[in-house]
Amino acid sequence: WRRGQERYSPVTQFTQCRVLREHRLQREDLWVRDGRILDPEKLFFDEQGYADQRVDCEGSIIAPGFIDVQINGGYGVDFSQPSEDVSSGVSFVSQKILQHGVTSFCPTLVTSPPGVYHKVLPQVKVHDGGAQGAGVLGVHLEGPFISAEKKGAHPERFLRTFQSGGIEDLMEAYGSLDNVAMVTLAPELAGSQSVVRELCRRGVTVSLGHSVANLSQAEEAVLHGASFITHLFNAMLPFHHRDPGIVGLLTSDQVPAGRTVYYGMIADGIHTNPAALRIAHRAHPSGLVLVTDAIAAMGLPPGRHTLGQQVIEIQGLHAYVAGTKTLSGSIAPMDMCVRHFKHAAGCSLEEALEAASLHPAQLLGLAERKGTLDFGSDAGQDA
Repeated sequence: WRRGQERYSPVTQFTQCRVLREHRLQREDLWVRDGRILDPEKLFFDEQGYADQRVDCEGSIIAPGFIDVQINGGYGVDFSQPSEDVSSGVSFVSQKILQHGVTSFCPTLVTSPPGVYHKVLPQVKVHDGGAQGAGVLGVHLEGPFISAEKKGAHPERFLRTFQSGGIEDLMEAYGSLDNVAMVTLAPELAGSQSVVRELCRRGVTVSLGHSVANLSQAEEAVLHGASFITHLFNAMLPFHHRDPGIVGLLTSDQVPAGRTVYYGMIADGIHTNPAALRIAHRAHPSGLVLVTDAIAAMGLPPGRHTLGQQVIEIQGLHAYVAGTKTLSGSIAPMDMCVRHFKHAAGCSLEEALEAASLHPAQLLGLAERKGTLDFGSDAGQDA
């Protein structure tokens, strides 16, 4: 509100809350206007403004909105299933995940035939979130340029290699890189390094995963710009002391100064033993990014569902490729992952919250406006 202004945007003041700011939960009020965190001093002294409405939080925590960079679907919607109206499915999931604290996400497509990418990708647009649902930060393309040996739940018949060793292979498979935020690939595939470079040049985050890469192959990909590891420990060579593989990136001395390698963890109590989770967190806490890897069956009763071209069977909290014991994503929502991670890692609440907010924002280069409650940051749904 500004004196003399007839029209103004209302200011909301959240009181009696603990605000996650500068890595600490602090007892202070939070002020929001126009979908942004407001500096109250500027409001008082520069504008002689005040709050139009107050919300008593009764001692609750206000944390930045969670960011899920790997979510395959949920509530019956499978992002890898082509339809005439993919965007309504994405909108439905974006609305449902708000209740779990997720305010922005990367709809994730698993390995699919080119026709699926060509049909789905043009229908998924980057957009901000709000009361109607979480924002879309861009698509995460997990595959098809991955290892057949570590395919996990990805259908082997649709896996691809780099034939021309360049961006042409990506265009042939995907059709376009518009609205793509991240690509997961296996760095041991011949020709992958030039692809990593080109993707990074275009502003696409490159993640390493579904791979049998050794450590030096993984380090080379990082030197070319790769900055993420898809669901650490899952679908990669197990840690070995003589060649720790992709896992070794967490403590590698080949990561350039000033660069961070982030890594996704599915903290659903199934994908990763708590001891392995603790090893990763204690070795490299600032790189840990919580992901759900949720599939269409999240939020639905047990039974048979889909993940792209595969049939998935839900047994309790486990999601398997039907007729096998191959895990195929998770059905745990993000708030459950945050709670489980805090408990299993024995870390502080602040660390658990930042693993689902600040770290993914930093990974995607969005920390200027997402992942924190700093003045000027997005507050469309964060509060």
